[in-house]
Amino acid sequence: MASDDQLAADLLARAEYGRVATSMRALPLLASARHIVDDGRVLLRMSRGHGHHRACAGSVVAYGADNLDTARPGERRWSVQIVGACAEHEPTAAQWERFGPVPTRTDGEPWDVVHLLIEPQFWSVRSDDVALEHPFAHFP
Repeated sequence: MASDDQLAADLLARAEYGRVATSMRALPLLASARHIVDDGRVLLRMSRGHGHHRACAGSVVAYGADNLDTARPGERRWSVQIVGACAEHEPTAAQWERFGPVPTRTDGEPWDVVHLLIEPQFWSVRSDDVALEHPFAHFP
């Protein structure tokens, strides 16, 4: 893994949740997911409830996460995006443990867990040059 890709993977590993982008029935789809980074691959945990996993599996997807609203004063803000092929995945016991507990409900429905694996082809990092002490100070 190239050093820039490793930086992206390291930053992505700091966030627990992100957003996967693909298309569903020829329309854009953006869905949140829990993720872990494992050996240069990104594993996602989602609920089967809305069928978003079906739009992702077998497709090329984009996935992104950031610290834009969690960075502390003086800390650099960053966002990471990856693009790669996505497939359903059965996690190992160690991967299950890293994901943590499965939620019990989503949108009032029982959580039915599904895991996906993204094999990144492209990694990118965007970062502020200067972290802002008061990021919303310019608003009245």
